Amino acid sequence: MVAIQLFNEIGSIFRNTPTFALVLETLLVITVIWLLLHRRGGGRRRQLTKEEEDRIIADYEPEPLVADTDPNHPLLHTRVVQSKVGKRIKVDGHDCLNLGSHNYLGFLEDQEILEEACKSLRKYGVGSCGPRGFYGTMDVHLDLEDRIAKFMGLEEAIVYSYGFSTVASAIPAYAKRGDLIFVDEAVNFAIQKGLDASRSTIVFFKHNDVEDLERLLIEQEKRDQKNPKKAAKTRRFLVAEGIYMNTGEICPLPELVALRQKYKLRLFIDESISFGTLGKGGHGVTEHFNVDLDEVDLISAGMEGSMATVGGFCVGSHFIAEHQRLSGLGYIFSASLPPMLTQAAISALDRFEREPQIFEQLQAKSKTLHQKFLRFSKLTLRGDELSPVKHLYLAQPAENFDKELKLLTELADKCIARGVAVVQAAYLQNRERQPVRPSIRIAVNRLLESADIDNAFEVIESVSSSVL
Repeated sequence: MVAIQLFNEIGSIFRNTPTFALVLETLLVITVIWLLLHRRGGGRRRQLTKEEEDRIIADYEPEPLVADTDPNHPLLHTRVVQSKVGKRIKVDGHDCLNLGSHNYLGFLEDQEILEEACKSLRKYGVGSCGPRGFYGTMDVHLDLEDRIAKFMGLEEAIVYSYGFSTVASAIPAYAKRGDLIFVDEAVNFAIQKGLDASRSTIVFFKHNDVEDLERLLIEQEKRDQKNPKKAAKTRRFLVAEGIYMNTGEICPLPELVALRQKYKLRLFIDESISFGTLGKGGHGVTEHFNVDLDEVDLISAGMEGSMATVGGFCVGSHFIAEHQRLSGLGYIFSASLPPMLTQAAISALDRFEREPQIFEQLQAKSKTLHQKFLRFSKLTLRGDELSPVKHLYLAQPAENFDKELKLLTELADKCIARGVAVVQAAYLQNRERQPVRPSIRIAVNRLLESADIDNAFEVIESVSSSVL
């Protein structure tokens, strides 16, 4: 009876199983049997003699762990700082005016912020040694997130412990394989890594060229009409920077918002430079253009510029922040921001709210330096006049990339020797989406005086004339 019942059950299985499944299973069984027999039959190999083994071992040359490196590579000869970083800095023994550090508001040497950070150090210690989800969340982290959200007038914020990982984690937390992301071709390296991690289809448009972006959106619309089912499932994102690190130029946010509305895009803005520098209250590019915050789905920013600390944040709706607490890899797996640096960010926000005139002061200094630096005879200036980040390029391009970089490095070294600290912008050229032309990156500090700007111009002009 048991045998008959088992036979009936097997027959039932075969009757209810689709034919293609039975064929596939049969083929798999035959393949496994063939592989077993083939391996058994082909496993016999000729044994090498002792002399043959010794010869093979003697001729073996292992591949080097590290490829040959140019001994003159600039990263092997770094400039050494021997003082506190501020408006002035001591580099390789030279006391210099600092035009290289992204200390836009001069908070790195602010005594009040330093004292508040030291109080936090005595209370909490140096760090948490754990991610936010594993004993890494302290009350100062929650206070900072609450303060940022209120300052920006949005529902919620999330704080990361490293500026680079902020936008690099935020993008792949939302965009996935099969999604479309339209991106300005001049975006910084952190955004590029976030795009890579998302595995989405990336479409680059020309830098700050809204017409080129709309052309690409129209082309995509035509493709969508051919496959409406796929189009209905495809999410679309638009990614830009408030002020571009690689060019110093401000994004045309009102035009981007108009295209966002027209083509149903999700808009992400990285405000690592524009936060704390643009707008009457330092709220960034949305305040600068008087754009409703509801038009931007996610705002991210590094705190390593205007706030004079480390880390970064994303701010938006409750959903935007909460989703990253589960999907933002840089948030989940990184040790939390040290409490003393978290307190430094809170103290910086206190200054933002208490002294809004500091933003107007920074913008005025940026304009003054911009107008002065337009007069170089051997160098050309790029960047918006309000931007605290500007780039100097050779007015007469060199024969090749390496020659141009070498000239700019020599120019920076000689400027440092004469008391003005500037630095050539560093890029991982073999990893960048497209080669970035070498430049001297200038960072404006609110504490600069007119005499400082005049002196910096004279030194750079004199050195560039001798080098070039």
